[in-house]
Amino acid sequence: MTRRFEVLADAEAVAAATADRLLAAGRNAIRRRGRYILALTGGSTPLAVCPLLVVPPRVRMLDWSRVEFFFGDERAVPPNDPESNYNTARLALLDYLPRLRMDQVHRMPCELDDLDGGARQYERELRNVIGGPGVPRFDLIWLGMGADGHTASLFPGSAALDERERLVVANWAPSLEAWRMTLTYPMLNAARETMFVVTGDDKAQALAAVRSGSTEPPAARVRAQRTLWLVDEAAADASGAVEREAATAGTIR
Repeated sequence: MTRRFEVLADAEAVAAATADRLLAAGRNAIRRRGRYILALTGGSTPLAVCPLLVVPPRVRMLDWSRVEFFFGDERAVPPNDPESNYNTARLALLDYLPRLRMDQVHRMPCELDDLDGGARQYERELRNVIGGPGVPRFDLIWLGMGADGHTASLFPGSAALDERERLVVANWAPSLEAWRMTLTYPMLNAARETMFVVTGDDKAQALAAVRSGSTEPPAARVRAQRTLWLVDEAAADASGAVEREAATAGTIR
């Protein structure tokens, strides 16, 4: 397992590096395995990154017909709700990609009354689509981190932090007093690569804890085969904990 931090000047530079890494990982996966298994993040980050992917030259850099889109987490809302991660991804990215079929997009069924049943259904879909022995492996899971150190919908104090068997669960977020659906650590840590995208000085304390080796922030417990952290100076410099690296995101193979 490898973990690397890269500091970029500002949120715009982080967004560009994120878009480029998404494409580089996709080209590599398609070349090696014929398709790209990708999990999208929620939150506000996609609103900065996705517009970069749907216009030339980047939109021409990947065969979108060979990408399977999943989600790392979702709010317990219908798919057309403004708060839905799927809805955000659809409006910012999926509706604009050439050669993309809707059967390539696998949203979490969070509109169901039985959210736990929906999580089990999503786990079956993961296994059926990705296949392979053991835990299915994503080529890349795109993640963010909250100021409290949460990632996906793995929140401090939530039950899903201790899940070791199931790959997808319904999870109560104590700080939000709301239900979410989320991938669990067994699924996140089986990935070939996870990519954290973190901007803003409100993330500095949590980032410092991650960089110091603490396992208290839920995000710090994600250790895939490769873990890349793309962060801006506002987060990194304030934390005093991340080393500046000159290498670009696209250098991971």
